[in-house]
Amino acid sequence: MTSAPPQEKETAAAGNHAAGLPRLLPLVPGVPEDLRSHLARYGRPPTGNPGLIRAVEQSGLTGRGGAAFPVYRKLAIVAQARGRKVIVANGAESEPASRKDNLLLHAAPNLVLDGLQLAAEAIGAGEAHLYLHPGGSQGIARALAQRAAVGLDRVAVTVTEAPPRFLAGQESALVSRLGGGPAVPAFTPPRVTERGLGGAPTLVQNVETLAHLALIARYGPRWFRALGTSNEPGSMLATVHTASNTQVVEAELGVPLRTLIPAAENAQAVLIGGFHGAWLPIDTIDALTLDNQALKPHFAAVGAGVIAALPADRCGLAEAARVVRYLAAESAGQCGPCLNGLPRIAAALAVLAGSGHNRQVRNDLERWAGLVTGRGACSHPDGTVRFVRSTLTVFAPEIARHARGHCSASNHRPFLPLPDHMPLTEDDWI
Repeated sequence: MTSAPPQEKETAAAGNHAAGLPRLLPLVPGVPEDLRSHLARYGRPPTGNPGLIRAVEQSGLTGRGGAAFPVYRKLAIVAQARGRKVIVANGAESEPASRKDNLLLHAAPNLVLDGLQLAAEAIGAGEAHLYLHPGGSQGIARALAQRAAVGLDRVAVTVTEAPPRFLAGQESALVSRLGGGPAVPAFTPPRVTERGLGGAPTLVQNVETLAHLALIARYGPRWFRALGTSNEPGSMLATVHTASNTQVVEAELGVPLRTLIPAAENAQAVLIGGFHGAWLPIDTIDALTLDNQALKPHFAAVGAGVIAALPADRCGLAEAARVVRYLAAESAGQCGPCLNGLPRIAAALAVLAGSGHNRQVRNDLERWAGLVTGRGACSHPDGTVRFVRSTLTVFAPEIARHARGHCSASNHRPFLPLPDHMPLTEDDWI
């Protein structure tokens, strides 16, 4: 583990060396690895490896940005394309509750940059980009300068800052922004792997994914599979919010969720996967593990690696209403499901979180949730509805209390993190 960037109040928990962790983060907490320390720990990246895509396939590595798509498939699609090719390391962590990518770029930038260069070589890309939110550019510029001084990189890397919008990290929105347009999602097809930046096949990978790829290139797929499950191997970075603090932890996939949320935290429910994720009752996590196979029957997924244990003294209904209001405001305004549906859903959930309501409000909310699902240019309405439906299930007793004019919360201070300001103008997408 390593400490979070100076501007963050969060801490990072110590790694479990007995379990082969940390893999991604510095061995000394709080001390970011410069290039010299990085090379002393890992050695130079093994370039000239024609079997890298095959090794990634054998490793079972999936994307760590939220979708968990097999990484080798995207690599292979772009590698097989002809002509100009582009690669993008996506560090635009637009999920407000996630801190992992920001921490990784601060603490171990060279591991990400190794992965970017190795993936670029594997697919034959001659153009590389790093896309991240404001605040991390200075450290990345320093790392790139150190690498340039020793001739480490084959492809120059262009760094672009993303606008502070929830959808700015979606891959088609990212490509639009890198091309000089607004960071709003585009309808598919075509996918960016077929026609992306400037019309070129473009590989977009999350920065944590590229860091894992850099380790697989060095140590091989069998080493990577030494942790995790057979279906979901390896480790992952997760942002864990509890009443006590917020930590970025590197955890083995398949570990019991209870190891990440001690019983002493006295939580009433757990949000898994972030604001496009799902709430789970606290009594379910003793039997669940940190992997999609275990979470799927509960309509949940690892997603963006966010685990938030809602304290017992908060109102889960009020927390959810705050989040959905934010998600509705973050719509790109291009599609009916978001433009019209999400504000109605947010307003109805706010009524449920108020004092006194009739059954029709919930009926309308459930009906609107069904209407927006599976439509639009991106998964924003689907993810929002997933969050809302889990709210209606897990906090059903609280909804009943609010209908009678009561709330169980004794602490009304917001728990889930949201940006200080809601978006106000279309310029926010630029």
